[in-house]
Amino acid sequence: MVSRSFAFTILAGALAVEAAKNPHTGKAVLERPSLKVGPLGTGKPFPESPAREAGRYCFVKPSCTKGRDDAPKILRAFHDCNNGGTVVLDAEYLIASPLDLTFLEHVDVAISGTIKFSDDIDYWLPRTFKYPFQDSSSMWRFGGKDVNIYGGGVGLIDGNGQAWYDRFASNKTLMRPIALVTDGLYGGSITGLRMINSPSWFNLIANGSDILVSNFDIRVGSTSKNPAKNTDGWDTFRVDNVVIQNSHIDNGDDCVSFKPNSTNVLVQGLECNGSHGISVGSLGQYVEEFDIVENVYVYNISMSNASDGARIKVWPGIQTPFQPSLSGGGGSGYVRNVTYDNYRNQNNDWIIELTQCYGSKNQTLCNMYPANMTISDVVFKNFYGTSSKKYDPKAGTLICSAPDKCNNIRAENITITTPSGANPQWICNNMQNNLLDINCVSS
Repeated sequence: MVSRSFAFTILAGALAVEAAKNPHTGKAVLERPSLKVGPLGTGKPFPESPAREAGRYCFVKPSCTKGRDDAPKILRAFHDCNNGGTVVLDAEYLIASPLDLTFLEHVDVAISGTIKFSDDIDYWLPRTFKYPFQDSSSMWRFGGKDVNIYGGGVGLIDGNGQAWYDRFASNKTLMRPIALVTDGLYGGSITGLRMINSPSWFNLIANGSDILVSNFDIRVGSTSKNPAKNTDGWDTFRVDNVVIQNSHIDNGDDCVSFKPNSTNVLVQGLECNGSHGISVGSLGQYVEEFDIVENVYVYNISMSNASDGARIKVWPGIQTPFQPSLSGGGGSGYVRNVTYDNYRNQNNDWIIELTQCYGSKNQTLCNMYPANMTISDVVFKNFYGTSSKKYDPKAGTLICSAPDKCNNIRAENITITTPSGANPQWICNNMQNNLLDINCVSS
């Protein structure tokens, strides 16, 4: 799946002409960056994206009225510049109504301003776009063919999540929206954006292929006693040939999560802080579904102050209540050919966690009802750094629910220091311990 020998340009650069300017403000328009996947690649080509038509720009002037909503103007700009143009968002915008942009073809989006969502929770709840997987929803979404969204390191998406954090503290079933969803995008890129304070996940990449994500800066923080919850950096769902690279994420849940039917995904060059790690799953949540995660490579990661570094989480073979808005188990499928390589760890609770008992605290029950999913051909290699004091001297846990559910799980060149200085211990159950170059102990 991974090609190590090249970093290839996947997108045509902008035309070499004097930078265009907004006729209303005089601001220069961001040029589309020339993007490269590297140092590794997926081994699958990305479609070329031709330069857009010279001089064809759609500038969006924000509203100034009380109770403003810039969504209608933004929608009009995308219709006007679809099929060959560039939409320019270079001011401060407020989105206060749903914005469906899944009809796009051959269009660029230059974001050098700020896009902020209204925090009128009661308005949004019945109007967001709904997704059946884990009760996900969004306030806007992008999709289509050959779409490039770029922020040049200055464009900001503000999820304005504080009201959602406070409401969720007293209503654990609150369906909080995702800040940025690409749904049905085939060929394109999303690069150079800053994101803050999403109500829930920051990004969902769903039902698409051939997508490059690069050079993001993601941060979240609450100004009250109620913390931001479930603020995943990226979740992938039903996608193929996706690269996420060269980004900083400071959040409170998965840095990246490979949800069902994610194949040929490469994640490289990330700095993750305060997260739940880079995770396969959770999988096997829904009884009628067959989940696949296959051909995933995670490379050159800095993981700090996390509950987990590298993580694989599968639900047990029986329905399990987990949280007020999250339960499951009994689904089937497989995880195959997943590699975590070159991991710098700092103060992480579990350096590696593999579980088939996700959502349940009863390991005995999970052993009675083993997961219906298999995990095979997984490698954890070149891990170094420090674990936290939370489980010291234990540094990781690799537990399969039955011996026939996991095969060819390997750990190689794992060099971890515990806070106490003791030799790190690793809980290993139903594993092929001879393939694990770590100090395995039983639970």
